[in-house]
Amino acid sequence: MELMVLPFALSVCKLASWSSADLERPFFFLCRTAEELSLVCPTADVPGETLAREDGWRGFYIAGELDFSLVGILARIADILAREGVSLFAVSTYNTDYILVKEENFGRAKEALRREGYKFT
Repeated sequence: MELMVLPFALSVCKLASWSSADLERPFFFLCRTAEELSLVCPTADVPGETLAREDGWRGFYIAGELDFSLVGILARIADILAREGVSLFAVSTYNTDYILVKEENFGRAKEALRREGYKFT
């Protein structure tokens, strides 16, 4: 399976409102629950007003479109990283899954996945 590396550092943020987020940026994830508003975006695009933020993430995603009937793809990646002692933050879209790991663990995560047959581009 091919994994594509995102070419920028990422941040995970908690926002008070969407008004501080630039929704015209080319890459971001927004989530609203009853408890919070969350934003994942390139660190360079973090809004000036956040309630909390966690910088230092790197990401990759599964190349191509994943059919909804496929089972265990994200679980397998999570298992490989867990055995390596690397925690992850995952976000899914209609087409695929994005996996974020802390910058200091990014090399270890890539190497562990390569050993299991994943290819990075």
